[in-house]
Amino acid sequence: MRSLLRSPPRPGTGALSRRLFTVAECVPFVIALLVVGIEFSPAHFLYTGPLLTATPALAAVTMGPRGTLSAAAVAVAVSVATATHNDAWGTQQVYTNFLALFLVSVASITTSSAVQARRHNELEQIRRIAAAAQEVILRPVPPRLGPVRTASMYLAAETGAQIGGDLYEAVQTRYGVRMIVGDVRGNGLPAVRAAAAVLGAFREAVHYEDDLVEVIHHCAAALRRECAVPGAFDQETLAEAFVTALVAQVPDGPVVEVVNRGHPPPLVLRQGKVLTLMPTSAMPPMGLEDLVIGLPDTAERYPFAAGDRLLLYTDGVIEARGHDNGFFPLAEAMEQVHARTPQEYLEQLHQELVRHTQGHLADDVAMLLVERSP
Repeated sequence: MRSLLRSPPRPGTGALSRRLFTVAECVPFVIALLVVGIEFSPAHFLYTGPLLTATPALAAVTMGPRGTLSAAAVAVAVSVATATHNDAWGTQQVYTNFLALFLVSVASITTSSAVQARRHNELEQIRRIAAAAQEVILRPVPPRLGPVRTASMYLAAETGAQIGGDLYEAVQTRYGVRMIVGDVRGNGLPAVRAAAAVLGAFREAVHYEDDLVEVIHHCAAALRRECAVPGAFDQETLAEAFVTALVAQVPDGPVVEVVNRGHPPPLVLRQGKVLTLMPTSAMPPMGLEDLVIGLPDTAERYPFAAGDRLLLYTDGVIEARGHDNGFFPLAEAMEQVHARTPQEYLEQLHQELVRHTQGHLADDVAMLLVERSP
């Protein structure tokens, strides 16, 4: 879902904030136009010098150094034009206005540059903190686990964000290689808490539970415990707290076992063709167990032979939209990508995704690729 560095907006506030910000950026230039209208009208006897002097300072609030310099240049041009039109050159008032405008412009540009540099440093610090959190919660999977080669990739939708509500993991156990991929409903810190709780339960249960269904039951129980912690979630978030998840197991035989809890089905690339591992019955995500009577008691089995590649992913991949508002054709892209190693395969798939969206992801993306070795 959404990223750690993103706070959940209230309905309609995002568009309203952008409109207000755009209006604020126009204010210095509106003032300049107002001064031109006054000075070139019969009301030119009005003293407009303070209005022009204020334009660089107003621009520094919202427009940055370049915008402030542009506002100052416009103010100087207006001052020159009005002084020429009114034959005011040589008067003390004109030179006083120019001096004040110069001082305010220099101070505004300097201040705006310092604020921009401070914001850049703060963003870099946030990025470092998020990267450290990612290493703890979403650590990269090893390139090889038992009979399979693996690769993982996480892409945050928002610039500067490193981690969010998507989760994945792959662990080698005595039962085979076990994997999980999931997507937390919601955003912000509550989503990260839920993802950490599910991953922690998975990493513990995979080594002790021989039944794959019991593994996902442990993850669901950990999510319920996390939601029950006082203050961990507000009432609105708690009412919609759930996690779509899928756990899979690759044993020694040529099969893969899957338990799907409301997650997009995995895809298998076999001899250049993509197969969808659709569940026989739809199951609710973790956190919504009360909506159904009875849950699956066995994992579903699908063929997974040597050379096959299994892709687990979150809905940020298949719901990514291009310039024509069409969804990303994941199956077609998988058939067109050719790479020797799983990591190269994911990188090329990532390039196809970026090309489709023109570099603008609307949601976080997590992918986990597993290839059974000969």
